[in-house]
Amino acid sequence: MARRISLGVAVALLALAACDSNDVPSPAQREADGLRSPSPQVTDTVELRGDGLAAGPEAFYFAAGRREVETALSAILGEPSGTSANDECGAGPMEMTDFEGGLTVNTANDVLGGWLWRMPQEGDAPPAQEIALVGDLQLGSSRAEAEAARGFLAITDSTLGEEFSLGTQLGGFIEADQVSMLYAGTQCF
Repeated sequence: MARRISLGVAVALLALAACDSNDVPSPAQREADGLRSPSPQVTDTVELRGDGLAAGPEAFYFAAGRREVETALSAILGEPSGTSANDECGAGPMEMTDFEGGLTVNTANDVLGGWLWRMPQEGDAPPAQEIALVGDLQLGSSRAEAEAARGFLAITDSTLGEEFSLGTQLGGFIEADQVSMLYAGTQCF
């Protein structure tokens, strides 16, 4: 005696057959075979932001732990090129850790308070990997590019040189008609 298959069941069976993945293993089979899905590509870039920084896949806001920040930066830029401390900063005692490429991170009480990125000076080694500020303005950008940047405001009463701010979180200096330094957070100048 022949069995009748309802139209709905027949459509479902056809749909399942059409979904055959041929030779593509299931996720469970891939795991069992030691195959893994491709991981997202991790960049070896230090990205400077107005509220902190990112070192490769790890992002740190100001107030992050000094050890974690320096470990992440060292993994990308290499070991620090120097450290210093200043007990007479206006914001209170501060420690500075320098990395190749002109990057300095400022900490107080083992907490990240700010960063400063300056043009390399004589004797500085280039960075092991890329250091970049989020956005188009970078070290070496022209005065015209800086002045055209969103949020640019010249600080006319600065005693430190041609200083400017970019919005409420970033600042910098211009020397010889180019951006020579950028900074965010607490500084000791």
